Amino acid sequence: MQKLSAGSWPGARERPKQRGLGSRKAKSGEMMEFSFVLKYRLAESNQDLDDVIERLAEAGCDDSLIGTGTAGRIALDFTREAESADAAVFSALSDVKRALPDAELIEAGPDYVGLSDIANIIGVSRQYMRKLWTENSSSFPPPVHAGSASLWHLADVLNWLSAKGSFESEKAGILQIADTAMQVNIAKGQSRTKLDSCKLFLPLVA
Repeated sequence: MQKLSAGSWPGARERPKQRGLGSRKAKSGEMMEFSFVLKYRLAESNQDLDDVIERLAEAGCDDSLIGTGTAGRIALDFTREAESADAAVFSALSDVKRALPDAELIEAGPDYVGLSDIANIIGVSRQYMRKLWTENSSSFPPPVHAGSASLWHLADVLNWLSAKGSFESEKAGILQIADTAMQVNIAKGQSRTKLDSCKLFLPLVA
């Protein structure tokens, strides 16, 4: 996967050192860094990568790394300063929308994760995570996709771990950004929902 660092942006500033998925909890009015990924499908009119990079830079996205592995798609790996995770992601979404109004958001992350992803994030082994899942099947958050490679909302699992006292409080920034990414993905899904169908099925699935 090709990565274009912040230094490759036209007029880019030096990118702050990345601190993982989140940093310490900010005091009121204090800025903190949040790391997150926004994946997009480009419109047919935006297939010139150099032009895409220039437009994103002009819109203020020079605090991101750009991944270009699949034709017609990009992944923007942000490390952005803001007072909250919501503010960080909202501003990034706004910047991309201004630069590439026809680009379609595919997914915000960190959100959809497997057991290995969760284990890496919280610093334990996959075997330990699987043990937690199997030994607490009645209370462990249900996956959003069940199968040979099950997926969960990261925020759901972190909240569950926090309630059990198995999640370090100093990693609160990770939980904040995971929750925000989940809300973005849920909002994206709801934007495609037919209102009548939503009213019909919601009482049965909530």
